Amino acid sequence: MIRSPLVRTLLASAALVAAVGLSGCNTDSVLPMSEKAARPLPPKLVADIEAKNMDKEAPILVRLYKEESELEVWKQDRTGHFALLKTYPICRWSGELGPKTREGDRQAPEGFYTITPGQMNPNSAYYLSFDLGYPNAYDRSWGRTGAQLMVHGDCSSRGCYSMTDEQISEIYALGRDAFFGGQKSFQVQAYPFHMTAENLAKHRNSPHLAFWKMLKQGSDHFEVTRAEPRVNVCEKRYVFNAQAPGDPSRPLTFSASGKCPAYEVDQEIASLVQDKERKDDVTFAELARRNVATAPIKTNADGGMNKVFVAAVKRNQLGVGPSDAFMSSAPPGTIPVTVRPPRIQELADAPASQGVASPTGEVSPPQMAIADTGPTESKSASTNKPFGFFSNLFGSKSAEAKPAETKTADGKAEKKGTIARLVGGLRKDTKPAETNKDTAKDTAKPVQAVSNGAIRPRPEPASVKTAEAQASAPAPAAQSPWPAVPPRQPAAAPAAPANGNGAISGGAPVVPTGNFDSRWSGSR
Repeated sequence: MIRSPLVRTLLASAALVAAVGLSGCNTDSVLPMSEKAARPLPPKLVADIEAKNMDKEAPILVRLYKEESELEVWKQDRTGHFALLKTYPICRWSGELGPKTREGDRQAPEGFYTITPGQMNPNSAYYLSFDLGYPNAYDRSWGRTGAQLMVHGDCSSRGCYSMTDEQISEIYALGRDAFFGGQKSFQVQAYPFHMTAENLAKHRNSPHLAFWKMLKQGSDHFEVTRAEPRVNVCEKRYVFNAQAPGDPSRPLTFSASGKCPAYEVDQEIASLVQDKERKDDVTFAELARRNVATAPIKTNADGGMNKVFVAAVKRNQLGVGPSDAFMSSAPPGTIPVTVRPPRIQELADAPASQGVASPTGEVSPPQMAIADTGPTESKSASTNKPFGFFSNLFGSKSAEAKPAETKTADGKAEKKGTIARLVGGLRKDTKPAETNKDTAKDTAKPVQAVSNGAIRPRPEPASVKTAEAQASAPAPAAQSPWPAVPPRQPAAAPAAPANGNGAISGGAPVVPTGNFDSRWSGSR
């Protein structure tokens, strides 16, 4: 247990010195990554922790909900019970409701997972991340495949739960501080939705109903005790808070596929859980008897995005950090310009100027260039090895990208006086598939533009900054309560050459290179 701030500071300094030594003279590339992993919690969150009678280094527990697109962080208060600290909207998850079963199915996992310090990755290609530990014992007992399923930043996913960089910075810091306080591991409970009788009744026709009722048992144990349930697996099912009959201190041996050992549950906990289950069963039966509407069963779905991010995508608030004063109703974190929103009706109905919707509802990123907001922090390569927490906490190499200038395509001011929007043009979606691996970017490929159905190489943008662009530059950003995360830098608007074929100057959309998808090389 490391409680002394002085001891932690010395350990941090030692790790930083070691990293600098290994990197030779390239110290500039070490410091940004070190700062990322060691960034303290924002003062507002620290004040919330104190106001809720918690200690900054008290244990945490994480709960994930797909349908609501929410991540909850619970923290142990000074009475010894867990209380909800903060709910984070999930920026992107992929797949559909139901468990992950095989490599490449695009599914984000559901179940109970344990996160140790070695699963925390300060060198993630997606700002920061931690590995869920899929497949766990339950998943393996059913022969399920897949690996390196993460909770990470970057707001893009193929099998992961993806947050914004600002959000994962806080969540990572909460886990890191809990480990510093002595917690050996924290639990992640991943659910399809809040495990209420009403939600189960709405999804009563799903083939996953029996699985979800089993997950609900674990949720009920947590709800009635406000304590992290002990989770074991036997006979290819989860069991919760099992203990040896007559002697709770005696250890039990569980085999995920084998017969369950003789066990019992503490009588007080068992009674509370049974009472809750009886009430929920009555509610479920009544809703089913009334034939309340059921949710459609979706297959090959494209996942989801919290409604606050959906609204931000419709408003073209891409690449805009939450502290940018020139945008109202900014989302709780920066949505990268490379985001691939889910195929959902809310975005399919967006005006063409805010995104190009296909008949299936898939929406490509809106054709908009956000004004210059500062340098972009590039992501470093991941080692794809177990992440040694105390040895890797301060990372290795990272690079800072130079800020790009925002210009009009022909070097002249646009008639409407805006530097943010480009004119017309459909986006040619050529992104490669993603994989499970939390790895670094591939080499960026040349961007192409479309004109009269033909694809041609995009020319370099003109390096001219117009007087109108300077006059319309946004006001300085207000002070933000979020951790200081360098905003992502959008690409500059291209200049279309005069070819006499009727193409509109500046008509090619902005397609940033080195995006999230190009960093993946396989499939989940």
